Amino acid sequence: MIRPLPSVAALSPYPMADPAPPGSIALSQNESAFPPSPAVAEALRRAAEGAELYPDTDWTALRAALGAAHGLDPARLLCGAGSMELIGALIRAFAGPDDEVLAPAQGYIFVATAAAQAGARYVTAPERDFRVDIAALLAAVTPATRIVFLCNPGNPTGTAIANAEIVGFRERLAGDVLLVIDQAYGEFDGQDAAPLFRLVERGDTVVIRTLSKAYGLAGARVGWGLFPPEIAEEVRKLISPGNVAATSQAMAVAALADQAYMRRTVAVTAARRGRFAAGLRALGLTPPESRTNFVLIPFADPETAAAADRALKAAGLILRSMRGYGLGHCLRATIGPEPAMERTLAVIAEVLRGRNVDGPGVR
Repeated sequence: MIRPLPSVAALSPYPMADPAPPGSIALSQNESAFPPSPAVAEALRRAAEGAELYPDTDWTALRAALGAAHGLDPARLLCGAGSMELIGALIRAFAGPDDEVLAPAQGYIFVATAAAQAGARYVTAPERDFRVDIAALLAAVTPATRIVFLCNPGNPTGTAIANAEIVGFRERLAGDVLLVIDQAYGEFDGQDAAPLFRLVERGDTVVIRTLSKAYGLAGARVGWGLFPPEIAEEVRKLISPGNVAATSQAMAVAALADQAYMRRTVAVTAARRGRFAAGLRALGLTPPESRTNFVLIPFADPETAAAADRALKAAGLILRSMRGYGLGHCLRATIGPEPAMERTLAVIAEVLRGRNVDGPGVR
């Protein structure tokens, strides 16, 4: 029998969302409720005509478009097949056995998987009311800490802390600790990212973003990051040449050129998110304030969350269970089509009414 390495055999598979059966609506993957800019389809058609050629391994046009959109030097950018590729490469490059990767307790769970792949120890610090607690993170730093990973706004909580807090946190970290700031939902946050981008100039900080969310390109797999040159040099050794398909690069360039469309997508999503969260509060639930394209739904207990999950599935609505994040009493709902959000509220209301009569529920 061919056996894997013990470190691989010990890994748990990355927890995926439940598959959406035919005819159901998936509100589990934090995908955009809207297609990308209309310009993307034409860019894809043109790029497909050259599909026999390898993609640009330096992402020249894509980096130029990203630099123009964010006021950044394209030479300081790296692109990945989604931000997950860059996250994994960063951890493999700078953490290994006997090292620790530190994150908030409800941090992006792929970081734990990537740390395990590198043989590093994944360590968490408690959060306060579903929000990052900077004091707790600082208290959790040890001599073994090599990377601190901070997702802001957070996934799965949706909450955000002020960028000024992150800047202050970086100033209190030792210079040999790499701070990785994941801004996958940065476009929904509304904060000026410039202070975080400036941290990269220190040489000990990386900012990661993606075009999967606000730009509606989850299927194209395009992530990017702003890197200090010395860190970028090491990360490039661990990402595949030609990692972002030519078609994906062309689609991303077209999407970035239509900033007005992206901003409308964000505004409509935020308004829909606000109505959905208000509906949850009217039912007696207390979702934390979200600055993303999803809402975390805390129930009174895991049993009520499980009952809601079953009822939603029966209604053809697939949300994300948060058991894998240690939040068994929560579900996460991506902001999707308006009728789907209204139906989700109606099903949850039915479940809560039933449990208030027949068993424990919200009080």
